[in-house]
Amino acid sequence: MTTARDIMTPDPEGIRESHTLREAAVLMRDLDVGALPILADDGDLVGVITDRDIVVGCVADGGDPESVLVADLADREPVTVDADDDVREALNAMQQHQVRRIPVLEAGRLVGIISQADIALSLSPTETGETVEEISEE
Repeated sequence: MTTARDIMTPDPEGIRESHTLREAAVLMRDLDVGALPILADDGDLVGVITDRDIVVGCVADGGDPESVLVADLADREPVTVDADDDVREALNAMQQHQVRRIPVLEAGRLVGIISQADIALSLSPTETGETVEEISEE
């Protein structure tokens, strides 16, 4: 059985919910990523923020990324999988919730993140195509 741990990107960089959207955008740029896990001050995962969230949830509405906090866009109920879950559970969660990245937890702590690319590398071409199609449905 292939587990989430087997395909995840380990130790993803996160951002504290007390940081601004500008700080999140700068970190995304510096890391060359489109999403960051949002962490509470105690290190608990509270959500995931994407570059699209920043643009649509702040900039497009005339908000100021210098003053809007990451916490203001956190969904508070992130979709996650356990590190020892079968990779198909991650796949099913991504399809069901139509998310392109999913945090991986171990004992309640963030240990990794799985992206569509990670799924694509672990599944057959047919399964990968079906997964991308289902995640991308509107």
